[in-house]
Amino acid sequence: MSQKPALVPKELILPFILITSLFALWGFANDITNPMVAAFKRVLELNNTQASWVQLAFYGGYFTMALPAAFFIKKYSYKTGVLLGLGLYAFGACLFYPAAAWESYGFFLAALYILTFGLAFLETTANPYILSMGPEATATQRLNLAQAFNPMGALTGLFVAKQFILNSLQSSATDENGQVIFETLDEASKAVIRTADLMVIRNPYVLLGLVVLGFFVVISLAKMPESKDSSGKINFGPTMKRLLKNRNFVEGTLAQMFYVGAQIMVWTYIYQYAESLGITTYDAVNYAYASLGVFLVGRWICTFLLRVMSPTRLLAIFAVLAMGFTLGAIFLEGMIGLYSLVGISFAMSLMFPTIYGIALEGLGEDSKFAAAYLVMAIVGGAIMPTLQGMILDWGGVGYTDILIFGVPEVNFSFTLPLFCFLMVFLFAVRVKKVNLNS
Repeated sequence: MSQKPALVPKELILPFILITSLFALWGFANDITNPMVAAFKRVLELNNTQASWVQLAFYGGYFTMALPAAFFIKKYSYKTGVLLGLGLYAFGACLFYPAAAWESYGFFLAALYILTFGLAFLETTANPYILSMGPEATATQRLNLAQAFNPMGALTGLFVAKQFILNSLQSSATDENGQVIFETLDEASKAVIRTADLMVIRNPYVLLGLVVLGFFVVISLAKMPESKDSSGKINFGPTMKRLLKNRNFVEGTLAQMFYVGAQIMVWTYIYQYAESLGITTYDAVNYAYASLGVFLVGRWICTFLLRVMSPTRLLAIFAVLAMGFTLGAIFLEGMIGLYSLVGISFAMSLMFPTIYGIALEGLGEDSKFAAAYLVMAIVGGAIMPTLQGMILDWGGVGYTDILIFGVPEVNFSFTLPLFCFLMVFLFAVRVKKVNLNS
């Protein structure tokens, strides 16, 4: 009886732990930022579309920098790519200090954009780095294990957002009748509160930048396995020709774009959905906590299930489950709809690393550029939330201004993630059918 290959070889356990810690680090950045859509809307008095520019800047940075990151790590090494990513991450976070001083929304967006240059380097590097740290037979399972630490960082980011930002914003204070006091003030009084609130938003990001610099020092001193072409040549043209002929890669990249778009919409607009039910943004964080909690549980369950079930079959099942929960969020009334929205996160837990693993399977050295395109696919998280914000603005800046097919516009807006999950399902079914016929 043949012995099952090790998930991570003993000599690579320390590098695996260090790189896995990065998954938590960018999870923190993602989920401290999601509530900022609602926070900036309140503090700077924006409409839903303008507030969604936070996600456009954040995930647009991934799209911009992923391919340059691939060129960089192809020419140098995974470790060097990680260090540059950490440097850009820290720099972008520290730019929140002058952004708050200038009280400029555009400056905040630029800081987020640069911060995600660093995240693009980290994700372009860390995902294939983890896949390379052991046998190919356990690569997808190994990536699911590493990705399981992402929601731990995300939960920490949400905690910081709730306790140190949302809980401290003076612009969200209400009177005994539930009226937001900030909306009733004159411009001079609003300016004083706005200055104080932007400093509240600033401080956790600047502290985050200092923590990231600490990670930079630790990883720079650690001995890490290198993966670099001995020739150092970048054969971009031939690599692209091979990738474009690989149907799993092409369709996997599109599926990843739709998945990330759905994830960011679900995690961004849960606050607006809750507010439409009379729940404050501060209290809505509890439902975001629950979403990440079931997401984390799902990641660990899926890491086990992948030992006994094929990735494509499990992906198809979870895509159907996600569509079911999304239909509940659209058509079920009140808190049941909100609970359905939370449930979507359990179904999403499998998707990113599994699509990633399927798309990169068997690509060898081409996986460095392929990984860049899969990270560029995160641009779905920039485009889709903006489209959803536009739907929310159809009837006004509120969330229940009009009914569309019998449901408020905030409910109807979740038809966008429903479509995205359908695309993931079709990808899983197509790959599974090919595997059965091969």
